[in-house]
Amino acid sequence: MQEQVALERLTGLIAFARAGSLGSFTAAARSLSISPSAVSKSVQRLEQRLGLSLFTRTTRSLALTPEGRELHERAVRLLRDAEEIEQAAKAARAEPAGALRVAASLPVGLHLIAPSLPAFRSAYPKVRIDLRLDDKLVDIVEEGIDIAVRIGELADSRLLARRLGTLRLCAYASPTYLAEHGAPTHPDDLAGHDTVNLRYQSSGQAFHWPFRISGREIEIIPASGIVVDSSEAVVATLVAGGGIGISASFIAAPYVARGDLIPVLSDFAVARETIAALWPSSRNTNPAVRAFLRHLRDASDRLLAHTKGDEA
Repeated sequence: MQEQVALERLTGLIAFARAGSLGSFTAAARSLSISPSAVSKSVQRLEQRLGLSLFTRTTRSLALTPEGRELHERAVRLLRDAEEIEQAAKAARAEPAGALRVAASLPVGLHLIAPSLPAFRSAYPKVRIDLRLDDKLVDIVEEGIDIAVRIGELADSRLLARRLGTLRLCAYASPTYLAEHGAPTHPDDLAGHDTVNLRYQSSGQAFHWPFRISGREIEIIPASGIVVDSSEAVVATLVAGGGIGISASFIAAPYVARGDLIPVLSDFAVARETIAALWPSSRNTNPAVRAFLRHLRDASDRLLAHTKGDEA
């Protein structure tokens, strides 16, 4: 009986730590792969045992009470210790197995990670992949993510990182559009063409088109007749003959391979930012994490090498 009480108390502390970090029972439930009601009941039982209110609850928000804030940091440390014990136990097994939580932006997930998953599962059938795609940055440690793939600066000192490649930005158009309008030979020629541009959902700002001219990088914002707020929509519009647009080469690669898109102004293309895999140090000995990192490196090498060949 004492063991059962101790287990319930530990369950409550884990639910409390995750809910406090993520700000809702629903988000905590998703990260723990249980139901929101289970998280809520675990926290309620913990509050009853402690004789304290850990959260201030409204219909729209969940906030830590002063007492809850005081205890939350300790609960988070406990959760991290428990995860490290779990990871150490997993490392003792030679064969990669268990659930692997992977986070990425939608374009990276669609074009780099998802197409490579069947091959990974074929090699490691005991690993279950939980791929989570969101253009908003998640807190990898707090949300229990095993591996994340990101583009840009890597500022979180709690994470280990492995460079997968460089983001290359190039202009593309469909064969139909180019047959009708011709291909530009210099970025200045874009003023006489139909263009499709991206608008960032987060800021509402238009994407600045980068080009490298005479060793110097310049940016322009074309007067585009079509503006969309998704990189996938940019490519779809280009394939349909909407004009010329900029895309990351790894997104455009399958369309180029099928002949749906043709690179233009390739001599002026720009390589920007790093594509990298990140993971918490506590996952470093996990066989599934190590296997997936090797798989990601090989998949990105093949994809990025293929795009360079297409645009040469």
